[in-house]
Amino acid sequence: QVLDFGWPDLHTPALEKICSICKAMDTWLNAATHNVVVLHNKGNRGRLGVVVAAYMHYSNISASADQALDRFAMKRFYEDKVVPVGQPSQKRYIHYFSGLLSGTIKMNNKPLFLHHVIMHGIPNFESKGGCRPFLKIYQAMQPVYTSGI
Repeated sequence: QVLDFGWPDLHTPALEKICSICKAMDTWLNAATHNVVVLHNKGNRGRLGVVVAAYMHYSNISASADQALDRFAMKRFYEDKVVPVGQPSQKRYIHYFSGLLSGTIKMNNKPLFLHHVIMHGIPNFESKGGCRPFLKIYQAMQPVYTSGI
């Protein structure tokens, strides 16, 4: 059984997608003791880190003793072999997902409208001072606005 849950590199998947991935993994692993999950990723390992970190939180909710041991092995693998989740948005989404699972965060299904972006201070990215900000806004993983440079 092969499932494709891909999303663009250096982006964070929607929380619903993270939940779907974790549920699919958990359902498969609990279906038979000999079942295993193999994760494959093209590109950087940040996406793989998101999935492994999310599943560690997900499996913590209803873990048996055997699953707790599996989670410990998964945590060691994650720390040793997988580059820790590096993008700030990926880290933030793991915290969001953990909060959803624990009930400390509630999802709001109301639409969100971005009216303006404010930058406090001007970063000094160029040797002469200042910067040239670039903004790209996505909706449902599709770019809906790209600013000029």
